[in-house]
Amino acid sequence: MTSFHRIGSANMYDSALRNLSARQKTVADLQENLTAGKRVVRPSDDPVAAAQAERAMTRISRIQSEQRALDVQRGSMAQAESTLGDAISLVQNMRQLVIGAGNGTLKPEDRKTFANQLQSLREQFTEVINRKDTNGMPLLGALGSALQAFAGPLLANPDYEFNGLPGQNASTGSNIATMLDGHATLMFDPVRDGIYSAGVTPAPGSSLVTSAISTSNRQTLDGASYELEVNGVTIDNATGTTSITYTLTKTDRAGVVTVMPPVTTAPVITGQPISIAIQEGADTVMNFNLNGTPATGDRVNIRPSASMMSTLDEAIQGISHAPNTTAAAQVVGQALANIDAGLERMHNMRGYAGELLNRADRISSDQGNRSIQLEADRSRAEDLDMIEGISNFQNANVGYQAALQSYAQVQRMSLFDYLR
Repeated sequence: MTSFHRIGSANMYDSALRNLSARQKTVADLQENLTAGKRVVRPSDDPVAAAQAERAMTRISRIQSEQRALDVQRGSMAQAESTLGDAISLVQNMRQLVIGAGNGTLKPEDRKTFANQLQSLREQFTEVINRKDTNGMPLLGALGSALQAFAGPLLANPDYEFNGLPGQNASTGSNIATMLDGHATLMFDPVRDGIYSAGVTPAPGSSLVTSAISTSNRQTLDGASYELEVNGVTIDNATGTTSITYTLTKTDRAGVVTVMPPVTTAPVITGQPISIAIQEGADTVMNFNLNGTPATGDRVNIRPSASMMSTLDEAIQGISHAPNTTAAAQVVGQALANIDAGLERMHNMRGYAGELLNRADRISSDQGNRSIQLEADRSRAEDLDMIEGISNFQNANVGYQAALQSYAQVQRMSLFDYLR
């Protein structure tokens, strides 16, 4: 009996020691979970939950990187929108000066004063459209554009050039373009825009002025230039009407010159505008009016405008060198029509910049919602319910205290206890 009793005591001692160690480890693990605030501290705690949490953290990190890049892009686009606002303000100021220069009471020296003011604003306009962002890239650039996108006028080409390919980088679900398409903003394409200007070389005794040029069927027009020469003027005093005979000379974009047959306009009341319609086959490609008093030998040169910059330069030169009010009226009328067309394009592009900024805000909101969702997924996978964790820790601690007391009781057993 004594031997069996001693074997049972040894087993009781070993069992108490193992139970104490297990409870101590449980308390330590629960305390570590409480300290870290996580249910899964190491991947070995729950491999599936650890993998889910790791994927969520990776996606959150990617969203954070995309958001930092988007913040840079939003800053560049805000600069581009502000730059367009400054450019539009300068063009509107120049437009007001052009209107003032068209006053029929001005003297040539007065018009030169207006031209000097226009030239000052024009120089500021050049600086504005070539602004760069904080990284030194043009704000009004394009695909592969040079650091100074707008160059000119050059000796080889008296007009302005755009150093880049038309278009801009596409926006995606996580980023927006960092620059605006400068070509679409300030350059005029004859097929896309159809913006033309007319210059008059008057014959002696003529007061001919043309209206703004209206184009249609631009694919058929294809950027061709025209010269209209008045060959004869017929005035019927009995009916009080006037008609003219003119010849058109066409120069296409390849430089091929074509002289068209003479055309006689329908009689109109003397002093009223004479309508001119230019045909290409069955299509009407251009319309404008001849105002004033035409004379035989008058020439009207019609050519596409290349850009807002060239339009402003032509207006400045024309106003500065206009010999009389008729020439000034011709320059001012053409300049206003083309400036208004250019302003429309600039306003459209500024509106597009505003939409890109709105798109950046929507992307940020979507990314924020995704981050919240991913953070919730990560939290469900590895975070600890603190109330449950504290309760488990307290229960385990109570069990550990009981195990310690039980072990203390077992450890006090000795040979003298067995002899009693």
